[in-house]
Amino acid sequence: MKLENTDITAILIEAENLLATEEGISPAFKVSIKLILAVMKLLIDRLRLNSSNSSIPPSQDPNREKKKKRKGKKAGGQKGHEGHMIEKISDPEIIKDIPIDRSKYPEADYIDDGYESRQIIDIKISRVVTEYRAQVVKDEIGRRFTAEFPEGVNRPVQYGNSVKAHAVYISQYQLIPYNRVEEHFKDWLKLPISAGSIYNFNLDVYHRLELFENILKEQLLLEKFLNVDETGINVGGKRKWLHCVSNSSWTYYYPHEKRGSEAMDEMGILPYFSGLLCHDHWKPYYNYDCMHCLCNAHHLRELQRAWEVDKYKWAKAMIKLLLKISQVVGETGGQLAPKDSKKYRNRYHKILAGAEVECPPPDESQRKKGQRGRLKRSKSRNLLERLRDFEEDVLRFMDNKVVEFTNNQGERDIRMTKVHQKISGCFRSMKGALIHARIKSYLSTCSKNEIGSREALEILFNGKLPDFTTQEGESTE
Repeated sequence: MKLENTDITAILIEAENLLATEEGISPAFKVSIKLILAVMKLLIDRLRLNSSNSSIPPSQDPNREKKKKRKGKKAGGQKGHEGHMIEKISDPEIIKDIPIDRSKYPEADYIDDGYESRQIIDIKISRVVTEYRAQVVKDEIGRRFTAEFPEGVNRPVQYGNSVKAHAVYISQYQLIPYNRVEEHFKDWLKLPISAGSIYNFNLDVYHRLELFENILKEQLLLEKFLNVDETGINVGGKRKWLHCVSNSSWTYYYPHEKRGSEAMDEMGILPYFSGLLCHDHWKPYYNYDCMHCLCNAHHLRELQRAWEVDKYKWAKAMIKLLLKISQVVGETGGQLAPKDSKKYRNRYHKILAGAEVECPPPDESQRKKGQRGRLKRSKSRNLLERLRDFEEDVLRFMDNKVVEFTNNQGERDIRMTKVHQKISGCFRSMKGALIHARIKSYLSTCSKNEIGSREALEILFNGKLPDFTTQEGESTE
């Protein structure tokens, strides 16, 4: 890092070297200076971090610049771009005929020659109340008999399935807080639905989806490739964790007090999974006996940091190599030929060999008396050792069509949780988190199988579940 013409990093290194060689300095002063240098290095490292070389989101990048418009192109659609327009509706609900005012035209004998049409597409949001009137009869001795109401019509006044489905959709899919859902129903539909009723609708869906969750777990265990990830959530003001197991067809969310193996075991999926598991090298995932694949998007960010912050040339070379391999794998249909795989592995080994020289491990001679365990490594050294020790997991995407280059699917599936935290805040209880996770698992899975959220909820409230192969409902009863 440079401040105008001053190389701060070089000054810090010089100060450390002088401190190590200077004699006659009191121990207290020496420790104080070491502490100051350590704090300065920490702050400088943080100033160098951004979304491209760490987990910092792009919104927090310092001096973030907006993307500039492409030079030489005007705003809007470009020449040759295939445009799209609103198509006319073939069966409009309302037709208004406009008779011609003949007084505006010359006198003549006119005959009808058809019409020209223009359409205005609008929406009308309104409540629809269906009243069932069961006939009552009375015999000669005064006994009264009443016709049976349809199944499910149990109260003098109750909300129908469409109201319940709409409330669940707004609160659990669009992530709108309960109070604002109340306002929506009151202002737009003149329905005084309370937050308690909305919660009960969600709870009803949660219970209806118990069978779905069992089916979901069984299907995930049959898959060849799964993405896993976890993120922190706020439950009652305390930090908890939301775990996600997914792929392109299925999504399962599960909230838990813990982040590690205890939560993963309780999910009941990973302990029995024998396929390919893609993750970000969170150590507890390696407790499970399956084939592991590491997310290279994480590696690229960490390598970018090693190059930009620590100035390691090997990191820049490794970035280029991983991106090149990813490009070639995509061009060859998802799997390299054995000779190409061997070629890129040799280049991988060559870069790591150079890295060992450029970024060596800590000097064991510096180990203090009685000190046990590994000596502390730098972030770049830890990354180097991971790339070296877990080579097969890093490069598995080269040799197996099923394996993806990154864990982006898992990260995309769990990203909306952060959006939920920003819109609706925390969950008030773990029960609320469980309800949201199960409903979200269902709606996400339906979306991946081209079943819209409205259709998915309507099927559910009709006592069925979608068949994700034929998209026809099967009964949950």
